[in-house]
Order: sequence, then C-alpha cells, then structure tokens
Amino acid sequence: MVNHRERCASPIAVAVVAEDAAVRNSLQFSLEVEGFAVQSYADCRALLNEPDVGNYTCLIIDQSMHGLKALDVLAKLRDRNITTPAILTALHPSSGLLKRASDAGAVVVEKPLFGNALIENIHAVITTRLKSG
Repeated sequence: MVNHRERCASPIAVAVVAEDAAVRNSLQFSLEVEGFAVQSYADCRALLNEPDVGNYTCLIIDQSMHGLKALDVLAKLRDRNITTPAILTALHPSSGLLKRASDAGAVVVEKPLFGNALIENIHAVITTRLKSG
C-alpha cells in the first residue's frame, strides 16, 4: 500500500484519543509511520480543551473510555460548529452505536484493528470531506 507520505507533500493532522497508553502509543506510531502528523490525548476532555481542535483533519476516538464517550465528544464538538471528520474505534459495535455514529457523521472501525482498515478509513473520510466541502 502507498502510504500517506507518498500521496501528499504535507502531513495530515490527526488527533488520536484513547485512554489505554499502549493503544494510544501504537496508534500514534503506526499513523506516523504512514506519514500523518499525530497528536494523542489520554481522554476526551483533553481533546475538548484543545484550543486548536478544529484544525485537525481527522479525529480518531476510542469508544471504550470511561467518562465522556466518543459520541458525547462529537456532539460537543458539533455544538461548537467543529465538523472535523471522525472515526470511532469500537470492540463489537452494536447496531445502535453504528446508527448513532452515522447520524453524527462518524465512521466506526471495529477493534481489533486489522490490516489497513484504519488508514483506508482516514483517507475515505478525508476524501469525502474534500468532495463535499
């Protein structure tokens, strides 16, 4: 697969939100290897408190966190008119979660993350965003 660095001259800014440090660090590492500029956050409140949160090209948020859930964060961001494309990672997502995510304009990628599913979805949501906006 051609990585992002080979597709585009400038890095795409991606935010990764996951409580589990191992998950967060592995996602950051694998996305940086693909050429993305990654900022990681240990919880959703940290992302919401980021003054430049609207500058990310894509948000990747783990649904299985304590406190604020990914969909809650998206609702708060949308209330602030931040429409950054989002990908939720979830273990065995229910049909209800899939529908609510779709209604919020987010894509769900099932964990464990295999192959290039996450990378392909990042490119898909960015391409969709560019075509629509």
